[in-house]
Amino acid sequence: MTQATRKNEKPLRVLLVDETFERAALLKHALQEAGCKIAAHVSASADLPGLVAELKPDLILLDTESPDRDTFEHLCVISRDQPRPIVMFTHDNDSDKIRAAIRAGVSAYVVDGLKSERLKPIMDVAIARFNEFQAMRRDLEKAESRLAERKVVDRAKGILMKQRGWSEEEAYQALRKMAMDKGLRLSDVAGQVISISELLG
Repeated sequence: MTQATRKNEKPLRVLLVDETFERAALLKHALQEAGCKIAAHVSASADLPGLVAELKPDLILLDTESPDRDTFEHLCVISRDQPRPIVMFTHDNDSDKIRAAIRAGVSAYVVDGLKSERLKPIMDVAIARFNEFQAMRRDLEKAESRLAERKVVDRAKGILMKQRGWSEEEAYQALRKMAMDKGLRLSDVAGQVISISELLG
């Protein structure tokens, strides 16, 4: 996101998570310089999922000496239920912590400290990476959903072919007509056929 596009948009709302007053003051200044708005400044012990649900920030920025298990658990819940780009500044370069951060949904894990002029490019990269990951996740969910629906339709076709002595094409066309007549999706009608078949034994 360039500075030009950001001028035409609302300021990026950031939830700042930091234990240290001095570092938080530096971060707040750097965020304001980058044209961001601070939605809230809290400690890592706060109810982060609850705050994200309430404040709906555009990005979460954590500054910590070393992220702990509770923080990772909070981030996992956020990434699952209300995903956001997450930037973490830390002094902990432990590879296990880095892997845990990535699993928790952290978009940028920055170890070598904070320089204010680097903040905006890091956030821009984190947002781009987050958006790309979310698009990939949506594509995967769609593909999985289509595969599951196809399996249901294939099973329903098999039932009709066995019960009525129809060909695969005849069974498919019958399901399609039922779906159109009822104003339902093909997979929903297929599910009904399966349910009725199971009820009748």
